[in-house]
Amino acid sequence: MVIVKITDLTHYISPDMPVFPGTEPPVFEKANTLEENGFVEAKITMYSHTGTHIDAPAHMLKDGRTLDEFPIEHFVGNAAVLDFSSREIKQIEVSDLQPFEMLLTYNVEFFILRTGWSQYWGSPQYFYGFPYLTDEAATWLTQFHLKGIGIDAISIDAMDSTAFSVHQIFMQRNILIVENLANLASLNSQQFLFSVMPLKTKHADGSPARAIAMTALETL
Repeated sequence: MVIVKITDLTHYISPDMPVFPGTEPPVFEKANTLEENGFVEAKITMYSHTGTHIDAPAHMLKDGRTLDEFPIEHFVGNAAVLDFSSREIKQIEVSDLQPFEMLLTYNVEFFILRTGWSQYWGSPQYFYGFPYLTDEAATWLTQFHLKGIGIDAISIDAMDSTAFSVHQIFMQRNILIVENLANLASLNSQQFLFSVMPLKTKHADGSPARAIAMTALETL
């Protein structure tokens, strides 16, 4: 029997959570109460790219695929996390990724960038200074058979980007983007089984998701 450790890589959705500048935080309203209705129900209003979420190609490409056009197995796969949290770099270059080429070549479907920025979740610093991929590094990664790429920061692009070129590079190749991941420091392995499930909605340009990592601890 294999004992599996499950690590939650998802931030809580709450009214005071960080959201991308220009969007609105989620709103939670009491729709029904025990006293008045005999049951509790909440009305939640939020953007499709709130919290830990997935970007579909349709998020930025006119004819891009929506999340509901991907098969369910596209949201699960073998993942590798690369740790840049202890390095004082602003940009992640091709030369930073090349030492991991063999790792990415063999059976890795999700590539996860650990920047360490999730420690600033809820503070103004979360929005500024996180490492991000250069266009060249993003293009280099597309040579591998990736289903998706993830990061523990607000964006896969630099915060001051207006062209969102890294997004475009991945989306043009139907590589999903997962942003605002959490708890990457809790992983006990560089490689793991990754699951990031979106809400099942039609024509989804993106969706909040529950992201988890599954790693084998031992076999009995």
